[in-house]
Amino acid sequence: MILINYPNRAEWAELLKRPVMNTESLFDTVRDIIDRVKAEGDRAVLEMEEKFDKVALSSLVVTEEELAEADGLIEEELKAAIRLAKQNIETFHRAQRFESHKVETVPGVTCWQKAVGIEKVGLYIPGGTAPLFSTVLMLAVPAQIAGCKEVVLCTPPARNGKVHPAVLFAAKVAGVKRIFKAGGVQAIAAMAYGTESVPKVYKIFGPGNQYVTAAKQLVSLRDVAIDMPAGPSEVEVLADSTANPVFVAADLLSQAEHGVDSQAILITTSESLQQAVKKEVERQLAVLPRKEIAAKSLANSKLIVVKDMEEAIELTNEYAPEHLIVETQNYMDVAAQVVNAGSVFLGVYSPESAGDYASGTNHTLPTNGYAKAYSGVSLDSFIRKITFQEINREGINTIGPAIEVMAANEHLDAHKNAVTVRLKTL
Repeated sequence: MILINYPNRAEWAELLKRPVMNTESLFDTVRDIIDRVKAEGDRAVLEMEEKFDKVALSSLVVTEEELAEADGLIEEELKAAIRLAKQNIETFHRAQRFESHKVETVPGVTCWQKAVGIEKVGLYIPGGTAPLFSTVLMLAVPAQIAGCKEVVLCTPPARNGKVHPAVLFAAKVAGVKRIFKAGGVQAIAAMAYGTESVPKVYKIFGPGNQYVTAAKQLVSLRDVAIDMPAGPSEVEVLADSTANPVFVAADLLSQAEHGVDSQAILITTSESLQQAVKKEVERQLAVLPRKEIAAKSLANSKLIVVKDMEEAIELTNEYAPEHLIVETQNYMDVAAQVVNAGSVFLGVYSPESAGDYASGTNHTLPTNGYAKAYSGVSLDSFIRKITFQEINREGINTIGPAIEVMAANEHLDAHKNAVTVRLKTL
């Protein structure tokens, strides 16, 4: 890890850079794959699966037999954990349901909104070095609560042609019935444009590597909506001298093991904590099964000491972390000053892992500084709000003249006339 003490403000922009490639540099490669899938459908996806995921498939569809088989391959302890997580995610997201209220803006003019689930959504579940069955719950549960009529799930298979059984079990628990063996760019393209097997959807959700992020950005230009441009994962721990270095190190490592392009950062007011965390990271890293991945990630990670908590908070808001863990004595006061973050974990007993799995909050979050403008996935991500208005004789009589004046001054005479012909009948 890189140790940095008391950086000047002029250094902040360079200091906070993520270890990610500019996705625009991948656009040509990604566009070629997308175009092939658009033109050739299943055939192109199957060829890309063989090329990139090293698996020869005869079909993209996960069958009922495979779902049943997966059920028998999961230990009861994991099943119980998945069910508990699903219940908590459901509880939290149900509480986000939109309640419509009719508003009479002036007498005779009534306006309101109605929340409607997006009819067709696509969920991308990464495979790679870890089976992210938790992401199935994070996406599928709010999709079901929102009332999405068709939920399509794509995930890369293993080299034996099977999807990890925990992913399939989580999908079953969350009510997903249409599951396909496709990963990477080809999966995004299949959901964006449809193939013989994979239905076209209206919005695509889910994290992924830089190629997946680039593919989502490209297809979203004109053809399908996406949740956010989420790329490699990241965490920041904001701590003072009261923080437990064992906990802080564990939190940093829990992020680092995600992938070699993940980033873990400590921002602290305490030099002694910085040194203690460095030693503790080295100790815990040595016994991690995924230590090679974590070690490569830690090469891009930083332990930063700043002069005071005010500067620490300012630097944090500039970084806009996907995950922010606040381990300070007065963490609620600090939290009140956080304005740029995807999801915040408060106090010594709130590890990022809780939000990743079972506290109930969603772990599909904006990365790479996008937390300055994007929210994480929520129930709102799966719905649209349609506005309605009802205007009676009194209402058009009241606001009609103002509409006429505004339309005339914008030189939109047909707009004005739509009101005028009604006013003449009164």
